[in-house]
This record gives sequence, C-alpha cells and structure tokens, in this order.
Amino acid sequence: MNNLENFLIEPGKLCISNLKNIYFGKYESYVLCNETKRTMQQSVDNVKKLLSNENVKSVYGVNTGFGKLASSRIELQDLTTLQHNLIKSHCTGVGEFFDDSFVRLIAILKVASLARGYSGIRFEVLNSLLTLINKEYYPCIPIKGSVGASGDLAPLAHLVAPLIGIGTVRKNGKIISAIQALDECKLDKLEMQPLEGLSLLNGTQVSTAIALVSLFKLQTVMSACLEASAFSLIAIEGNTQPFDKRIHELRGHHGQMHVAEKMRNLLLEGIGNDYLNKSGRIQDPYSFRCLPQVLGACFEQISSIEKTLEIEANAVTNNPISLFETNEFLSGGNFHAEPVAIAADILAIISTEIASLSERRISILLDSNLSGLPPFLVNNSGLNSGFMIAQVTAAALVSENKSKSFPCSVDSIPTSANQEDHVSMATHAAYRLLEMTENTAYVVAIEFLAALQACDLRKIKGFSGKLLHVYKELRAKIEFYENDRFFSDDIKIAKEYIFENYR
Repeated sequence: MNNLENFLIEPGKLCISNLKNIYFGKYESYVLCNETKRTMQQSVDNVKKLLSNENVKSVYGVNTGFGKLASSRIELQDLTTLQHNLIKSHCTGVGEFFDDSFVRLIAILKVASLARGYSGIRFEVLNSLLTLINKEYYPCIPIKGSVGASGDLAPLAHLVAPLIGIGTVRKNGKIISAIQALDECKLDKLEMQPLEGLSLLNGTQVSTAIALVSLFKLQTVMSACLEASAFSLIAIEGNTQPFDKRIHELRGHHGQMHVAEKMRNLLLEGIGNDYLNKSGRIQDPYSFRCLPQVLGACFEQISSIEKTLEIEANAVTNNPISLFETNEFLSGGNFHAEPVAIAADILAIISTEIASLSERRISILLDSNLSGLPPFLVNNSGLNSGFMIAQVTAAALVSENKSKSFPCSVDSIPTSANQEDHVSMATHAAYRLLEMTENTAYVVAIEFLAALQACDLRKIKGFSGKLLHVYKELRAKIEFYENDRFFSDDIKIAKEYIFENYR
C-alpha cells in the first residue's frame, strides 16, 4: 500500500466517503486522534471509582454476569477472568471467514465507536487492535453466528480474541495463531479490565459493515443500470417523452426528477434524437416508460439509508454506557441493530426491483415482435440461439432475489433464556443482501450485452459522451455476438466492468 495517506480516526465524524475508502483499502494506516485519550480515560476512571466504593451496588457488565446472568454478582478479584471468559465463550461463529476488507472496516468501526469515550475501555486496547490492522494481521471472523441484538456478539468476540492471545489471524492469506501474530507485531497479551470485554463485544459494527458494503455495491449497480437502460431505449428506438422534466416536476419526488434528468442527459449527450422516437409506439412498456418512477423511488431510499448507516457507523452502541460526565452507568439497548436490519431489508427490495426492471428490458430486446430486431438478438436464429438462455439466467437471478426479499427484521427469534426476546437479525439481513446485489449486477451485465448487441444489429452509429466511452470499453472486452459461443465468460467480464468502473 504505497503512496497512500494515513487516516486519522475522529470519533463521531466518519462519513460515507471515509467508510468506502476504508473498505477499499485507500488508506495506509489508521491512527486515533490524541483528544480521544482524555475522554476515554475519564470513562475508565468512572469504572474505577465505582469499584473503589465499598458500598457499590451491582452494575450490569461491570461486576455482574451477562444477559440472563445479570443478577449474578462477581467478586472484585474475578473481574478480569469474567471479561476473558466472556470473550472466549462468545467465540462461537461458524462458516467461512470475512475477507480482509470486511475485517478492516469492522475493526475501524469498532474502534471509532469505543473511542467516543462511553465504554470504560482503555486507549491502549484500541491501539493494540489498530496495530494488528495497520500491520495487516486480520483476525479470522466467521461470517455466521449473530442475531444482531446485544450486538454482533460472536463475530466481535472473534475480532478481539487475538488481543488476549486467543483464536487465529490471517496474514497475506495465511492463517496463523493469535500468539504468533502478537509476537510478530511486538504486542503483549492484554489483561482485560472491568467492562472492557463486554464493551468490545457489544455493538452493531459487523452488521453495519456488511450493510455499508452492500450499499456501496448497490449504488454502483444503480449507476450502471441507468446507462444500460439508455442503450436499451436507443436500441428499441424508444420514446423520450416520459423523461420530460415537466412530468416529474408535477409529481414532485426528488428521486424521480433526478433519474429523469440523468436519462435525459445520457440520451441527449449520448445519441441525440437521431435514433429515438422512431418505433411508432405511442407508449413503451413500463420497464422503459416508468423507469424514473421506479428507480427514482429506489434512489430516494438509497439516499435515506446512506444517512442511516452513516449515523450507525458513528454511534455509541455498547452497554452499559459509562456516562463519565455525571459518574453514572446507563443500561439500555443501543446494541439492538434494528435500524440496520430495516435498512438492509429495504435495500433488498431495491436490489430486486433494479434487477426485475432490467430483466424485463432484456426480454423486450429479445422479442422480435416488440423490438423489431432479429429473434434473440442474433443473425441466422434457429441455427443460433443467441441471447435466449442469457435471458433465462437473468430470470433465474431475479426469481432468486424475489425469494430472498422477505424482510429478515420481522423474523425475530428469542435468545438467552428469553432475556433477549426480540432480535433484529441485522447481520443475516445484510449478508443475504450481498449475494442479492451480486445477482443484480449480473442481470445488469446481461442487459449491457443485450443492449449493445441490439444497437449493433440496428447499425446505430454516432454514440458520444459517456455512452461512447462505455460502448468502446465493453466492445474492446466483448466482441459482437455473430454466432453462438461460450457465453458465461462474457457475462462475468461485463459484471466485473460494472464494479470496476461505476463505484
């Protein structure tokens, strides 16, 4: 990672562009601003003050058990053991590990949240975690095992277990023991102080990280979808009147007006009116005509969810909260990831809608009765099947997305002997969204291929601006479909092009 800048973590001030850069590895290292030391120490002192009081009452997580065991009082001499037992017992994740980019984003979110100073955790604990990340020793975190309430307990336990010499770490793709990683990073095993283990495990950082990455990917696919649909409209010699700004101003939705403007600009700059409004149809099918209304609604929800996830990325989500200003400990439920779960559920619907609309346009391009083009977009059809089965693949992916669009946030399941009787399922909601977004990207990739094929069959010339750029780049990678050939690679190349060029 040469010639990259360092990132100064200022708690409460992370923005979406920062978060995207963290995930995509745009920073060389991560450093906490010095101001955090003072507030964090005040919170630690608040814990010490509580425990130094001989008449201290039971305070959840400080000198008690956890969850349903909150009524169990723990003696002072056992508090470090309590925190270590908590971390070890919560390392119950299963399945494949999150990749390094995810672990980096999760870790920085965790550090930024705790560094706000309301967790009773020491500065050096967070600094040790940052050292591992900066030296690219990424804790092995299994993907499955969180219900998104009381925080992402299991995955966060796997994140921080190496700090006490437990678990495994990945370095340059190779898995090594936590002890070896600490030795190579010249770090000592930490002795967790009261409340520290719980603060590290409580929080929504895993579900938030997955939802953020899904958001980034969906924004990318959305941008590509607009340009693919512009090629499709040109290919069917479609009607541009539905994008007239006066139509959308009369309804008043910002997203709808935004998408209509984007389409107008793409078409006007990209081809003008030479190949448009010539089909003889008074009205095109909804997948073309209602594109601003459908994708505009999606755009507005994406913008709203971006704000929700930015707030969550900066939030204090541990429990209890060490309120050092008033020497109090407040026990609540900021660890409940319902805002993330609902956001992920909405994004799942959006992903399905984008793919569904795209697949309908593909289908119209392939139907000679509607498009006026050769059947299945290939010359000598019959001998050649052309894009017939590519559309079937798109249909399969859309159907899969539909089946996965059921909201996970309503599928609560009680845990911890009914103490945690309503959970968010945010981690599952966000992770299933990742696969859905990949499906949607494949569908839009197929539309790109079909739309460019249709434009070539119609012998459309004179692309300019952004459309010309996209046309040239894709045609340099994927040639015109003259006769049947192995198709899967073309779809993969187009999908990779989307993620490389639209993020």
